[in-house]
This record gives sequence, C-alpha cells and structure tokens, in this order.
Amino acid sequence: MIKKNCRLCNSTRLFKFLDLGFHPPSDQFKSKKQLDDPTTYYPLRVCSCLKCGFKQLDYVVDPKILYQENYPYESSLTKAGIDHYTEFANSTTSEYKLEKKDLAVDIGSNTGVLLNAFKKNNLNIMGVDPAQNICKVAKRKGIPTINSFFNRSSVQKILNRYGKAKVVTGTNVFAHVDDLNLFVKNIKLLIDKKKGIFVIEAPHFLHLIKNLEYDTIYHEHLSYISVKPLISFFKKFKLEIIDVQQRDIHGGSIRIFVSNTKNYKIKSSVKKICNIEDKAKLNDKKTLLLFQKRVNINRLKLTSLLTKIKKANKSVIALSAPAKGMTLLNYCKIDKNYIDYATEKSKIKQGLFTPGLNIPVYSDKKILETKPDYALLLAWNFSKEIIKNNIKFMKRGGKFIIPIPYVKIVGIKK
Repeated sequence: MIKKNCRLCNSTRLFKFLDLGFHPPSDQFKSKKQLDDPTTYYPLRVCSCLKCGFKQLDYVVDPKILYQENYPYESSLTKAGIDHYTEFANSTTSEYKLEKKDLAVDIGSNTGVLLNAFKKNNLNIMGVDPAQNICKVAKRKGIPTINSFFNRSSVQKILNRYGKAKVVTGTNVFAHVDDLNLFVKNIKLLIDKKKGIFVIEAPHFLHLIKNLEYDTIYHEHLSYISVKPLISFFKKFKLEIIDVQQRDIHGGSIRIFVSNTKNYKIKSSVKKICNIEDKAKLNDKKTLLLFQKRVNINRLKLTSLLTKIKKANKSVIALSAPAKGMTLLNYCKIDKNYIDYATEKSKIKQGLFTPGLNIPVYSDKKILETKPDYALLLAWNFSKEIIKNNIKFMKRGGKFIIPIPYVKIVGIKK
C-alpha cells in the first residue's frame, strides 16, 4: 500500500530522499522446503514530510505478512542487550517511583526480556505481541503475554484484568506502527491518568543520518524517529514529552518519556535534543540527498572490497543475521558468490535461508569448523561483544569486516 500522507500531520507534501530498491521483508527467512516458493519484493523508499519533518517509508507492507508467519526475531541475546533492558527497567522504576504490584505493559514484548526486568522490580507485568511462536517462548519463560496486535481489544483485556498501567513501553515498536493516531488513543486508554507514563525507545534518525545506518531501514520500520515532530503530534492527545534520554544501543537510540499534560515537569533534555536536531539540519533537502550519495558510495566500497577478497581466493561468511543485515545484503547484492554462509546465535534462524538471497544460516560454531578468512559483521552495533566472543577466530588469523558507518577490516596486528 502506497502511503501518500504523513502519519503524524496528514500532509501530502512528502519528499522522497532515499531509494534502496525492492526488497523482501527482512524477517522472512525460508526453510529448505520453501526455497522454490516465489519471493515477493516490495519497494523500500524513505520520505520526509515537508510540513512537520517526520520520516517514513512510502510503502506499507501488511503487518500480518511481517509479524505473524513464524516471526524469527528474538530480543537481543547479547549481554549488552540484556544489560540494556535491565537498566531500562531499573532506572524507570526508580525515576518514576513505581511501586510493588504497579502494572508494566510492554507492546511488542517479544520473549519478555524487558518485562522480566520489571518483574524483578516487583511489578505486575503483561506483554502484547502478534507473533504466535514468540509468545509461546515468552510464556514458557513465565512472561504473561497476549498474542495480538496492540489494539482496543488487547487494551480492554488488560484493563479488565489489572486496571490502568503505570508504565507502558514500546522498544523498537512505535516506528513499526502505521496508524499512530489510533495507537496513541489506545495508549491514552491504558495509562493511569495522573502517574502513567508511556516510554518509546527507537533508533534516533540523527544517528541514522550521521553514521550512515541505512541498513536499519526495512519494511518493519515504517517510521524514522526524531523528537521535534512528535511534540506537536502528542499535543493533539493532551500528551507531552517530559524527558528524552540518549542511549548507545542499536547504533544510537533515544528513549522518549510521555505522559498526560501537567503531570510531570518537562526536563531540559527535551529542548536540548530539539536544538541538536535543528543544528544537524535533519529536514534540509541537501542533507537528505547527500545521505543517498553516501549510501551509494558505501555499497561501492563494500562490494569492491569483497570482490578483491574473493579474487584472492579467500573465503567470506556473514557473522550474525539480523534484519538490518538483510537490507545490507540485498541492497548491495551480496549473494552466495561472495558469502559462503551466515551464522546466528538465535536458534530460531539456524537451518533457514536468508530472505531474497537464500544464504544458509548455521550456528556460530560453524566458524571454527570451516575456518573462513573473513567474517562480514552484520550486527555491527554489537561488534565489541561479538568480536570478543569470537577471539579464537581472530587468533588463528581470521578478520572481521565492519560495513557501517564506514567499511573497515579488524584483525590482530602481527
């Protein structure tokens, strides 16, 4: 479905600044039996609203296609990821004086990593997630989860069972929603009128532009978040942004705290981040068009390096297979002529094949068995931890290729 209007202000003045071509959904990994099935490709293009500055894809894939057919994403299994969500729950509980048995709801709760951290703070918890297979994993871990999209029905189920929520979170979820007006109306119904807060965490568009993070663009990510356009949007619902915190995860994220108006003092961090966004000229056409040029150059440099390596008869594999990596592989057309296989820590993806290019995915153990010369690190946002975990690979002469923000090779200097 082509999106012709801004999902925040409804303006039709949309300026297309990035075109990554046609891609399959980044989480549609295939089984061996499905390899001969047709693959559907959808346009992957980003526009900026010339009225309010919001950034969004101009094509929306049906969410039932994206999230309900054996969804393969699990919340970060890295130590850095788990530590991040633990800090999220602990700091939010402390800052907003959440008390024992207060309700925490996580939208798009996945396997419940964040909710488990709230549970350890003695809060009641409830997750909402549309992926049936992921909900089963969460429930086995003792995380109560409603298998549904976040809608009026799921909100009513929570209200009937627990009443109002003191905190509702959406980590990497707000940007996945097409009808944000309806979404926020349901948030209003769910949060406590006086003390309730809604917390959004998402990659910051500022870092996407600054650090060339074009691989974070894929069909699940319908919107690319900056703070300034959201201020006027939330005002429509008598909500206000009261705090903004910057976090390092996923290449640079922002945590946005929202409440009903006049419940909390608005912190100086809100004005500060808006000034930073203004200074970066995120809405300037020149800034945005330059980004497309930089993306093209990155593709050229990466494919040139891989071609040189293959001509030297060296082997290359892809280490980790996150959704963002699928954008990079498909956009740069890095297929089985370049990559022998991919590896994944998540068992859900092992034994499957990557979307579009059908590269086989194995366990990380495969690296030590086949001893490749190079590993293209697709989850570059966790590069420090992943490199540390694969030090044996480096010690025997293996090298990592980090593609973003610029192409570089990491190995042990001799």
